[in-house]
Amino acid sequence: MATKKYGKYKLLKWLGGIVAVLILVVGSTALYFSAKWKPLLTEKIKDGVYKGSQKLYRIDFRDIRLNLITGSAVLDSVTLTPDTAVFNQLKELKLAPTNLFQIKLARLQLSRIGVLTAYFKKRITMNSIIMEQPSINVIHYKVLKKTDTVADKGSLYDQISKSLKSIHVKTIKIIDADFDYINGATLKPINSVKHLNINVNDLLVDSLSQFDTTRFYYTKDINFELTGYRSTGKDKMYAIKIDTVAGSVRNKAIRIKGLQMIPLYPDLTFTRKYKYGKDRYDLKFNEIAFNGVDFTKLSSEGNLYARNLSIGPAKAGIFVNRELPAPPNLDKAQNFPHIALKRLPIQTIIDSVKLSNIDVAYTEYNPIAQKRGTVYFQNLSGNILNITNDSLQLVKDNHAIAKLTALVMKTSRIDITLNFNLTDKNAAFSYKGNVGPMDMVALNPMVKNMGLVEIESGQMQGTDFDIQANVKGASGVVHFYYKNLKIKLLKEGENGGIGQKKGFLSFLANSLLIEDANPSKGAAPRKARVIFERTPAASFFNLLWKGVFIGMRETVGLGVVPVKTPEEAMEKIKDKKQERREKREARRKERAERKKADL
Repeated sequence: MATKKYGKYKLLKWLGGIVAVLILVVGSTALYFSAKWKPLLTEKIKDGVYKGSQKLYRIDFRDIRLNLITGSAVLDSVTLTPDTAVFNQLKELKLAPTNLFQIKLARLQLSRIGVLTAYFKKRITMNSIIMEQPSINVIHYKVLKKTDTVADKGSLYDQISKSLKSIHVKTIKIIDADFDYINGATLKPINSVKHLNINVNDLLVDSLSQFDTTRFYYTKDINFELTGYRSTGKDKMYAIKIDTVAGSVRNKAIRIKGLQMIPLYPDLTFTRKYKYGKDRYDLKFNEIAFNGVDFTKLSSEGNLYARNLSIGPAKAGIFVNRELPAPPNLDKAQNFPHIALKRLPIQTIIDSVKLSNIDVAYTEYNPIAQKRGTVYFQNLSGNILNITNDSLQLVKDNHAIAKLTALVMKTSRIDITLNFNLTDKNAAFSYKGNVGPMDMVALNPMVKNMGLVEIESGQMQGTDFDIQANVKGASGVVHFYYKNLKIKLLKEGENGGIGQKKGFLSFLANSLLIEDANPSKGAAPRKARVIFERTPAASFFNLLWKGVFIGMRETVGLGVVPVKTPEEAMEKIKDKKQERREKREARRKERAERKKADL
């Protein structure tokens, strides 16, 4: 019995010894080959990047650690640098890429590398490439491309095929990257983001993958995610926040969630920090989604082509302080939507834009009444077709059509169709639509503070309009149907604000000027023909609203009372501010004289 146990222990001892020797041999061999292959692999990597990029890029690193047992490698202090001299040569030949890359990272990890397969079969295979917290600069250039492909040096596979049969990487991960998108002409950042994650799935470069139409730059998918983006604008007036930006090349989609543009000061404080009038925006978008994005054109040409864009739910607050003058020589026509579209820095084609459940509050501060008046548009929804500044697309179709609907002042529905001529030199557009029934008393929060007028009674039965406009002005027809209209004119308060009713003037207005109904009893409905000239200080919204507003005034009977232009309104505000300054100065002198007399 003892002999058997001794024999058993002896066998285990021998087996343990053999295993230990094998581990020692394998480990020693791995260490030997790791040390031997280290300079060889270093040379292969540097040479491969240099030649594979047509001598455009060089890769450098401080050290490489290779483990043949696990098939892993780690590169320390890695930099990828473009050769600008080579880039300029390629530009002359019209073969330069649109983007140059500069990359720095502390560590590059490669796992499950088939070292023997690479050495003997000329096939590179690995499970993953991981880059943690890299700094990535993408420098974008406008470069000319050859119209023919005779001088094309071939695909990426053609370039590597002399030394390799294939490259296959299952996953490439870029984790928590700092990303800067830079204008190559000025070398100034166009956009900068932090905490960017990118996943590249199934990179395969071989003789067949180059013809696989399901792949994007030899990959099955590239998806990215940016989380918790926070930024303060250059002028320190807004905070920009984004919860997430995510996209997928395979799904041709980009999703932006929780985008906010937050003013850093209250409304009047904000506007008074500027010498001239500047609108204040308070924006919150729950979701913005691009679908059908052409990532190939976006990457190679820097152009945005998308099948559709969806916006909403969202809230938008716009504040305008009328006490401040417009910047000198400024024509607000430059901010008309179809003129601003031309100024986009990239060529854009978006087949359709869908707006849904957007609440808009437009507020003006009246410095004479020293009050705010607000117009509310709730649940703004609709579609806009053919958003583009692309010259070829404009030849096919040079009109953008918007069909929108919203709830006005929480009581009445407005439906409007806008037709923008995207190529007209005077930015021509037309708009037509209708407003549903409304108790006009609901307009008082706006008209009392903006115009020192109060509606005592009035039922709007409907309004329709058909107006043609451009940067010079507008003309068209307005039908305004209503009954039982009565108003009262308000005085300005002693120190601003709203005072008492102007009794006699209100009586005259209601008795002599204002028609209390349309149609009047026993008469045909009246219609207003609108025509007016736009001044440089008039915005797109001002032009849009003014066309309908003048038609309503004409119908009511106030056409004999001229409508002030923005410039004339500003002159009145200047006069009123001067008058108030003089009154304050007079009061100060009076107090000083009383104090002196008391002494």
